[in-house]
Amino acid sequence: MTEKRDPGTTIPYADSNGMFAMFRPLIRATDGLTLGQVCAITGLEASTIQNWVKRKFVPHPVEKKYHERQLARILLISALRDGMKIDGIGELMAMVNGDADDESDDIISEERLYDYLCRSIGKMGERPPAAEEIPALVQQVTCDYDPPNEEAFRRLRSALTVMVLAYTAGQYKQEAETHFRQMKED
Repeated sequence: MTEKRDPGTTIPYADSNGMFAMFRPLIRATDGLTLGQVCAITGLEASTIQNWVKRKFVPHPVEKKYHERQLARILLISALRDGMKIDGIGELMAMVNGDADDESDDIISEERLYDYLCRSIGKMGERPPAAEEIPALVQQVTCDYDPPNEEAFRRLRSALTVMVLAYTAGQYKQEAETHFRQMKED
């Protein structure tokens, strides 16, 4: 089995409920992260991140610096891309928070959404729960969410359920590929 990493990053897994909090001091101390720093954190190619910005999946960097909102969105997309097509991820993110460049239509901050995803994944343990158990897990993780309205709560929980399923599917896909490579080597 491969080493467990924080979702969407190259960083070894840290059992924490507030994963995004580890990035905030670095972002604030440097007044944003450079593209190279974001690439180092995520393991993504610069062209991939730039493509996501161009396609409006990620808010534009400010003076070539990526701040909390942009990094959280990149981490979310990176965490989900093994289990979902990129266009589907973009559509899912828009269902939660509308336009990537407009915070006024958000029902939750990108950073908090990333933390909820990390918390959900962290609660799964070694063996992911059955698909029908994930909504209850998501409900438990989001119990501290104070929605602007009931529709926002429903939308967040539905989207987070999809995210956990997609992340889990991506993990199974990677595991299958590892086993297949080993089979071919034997």
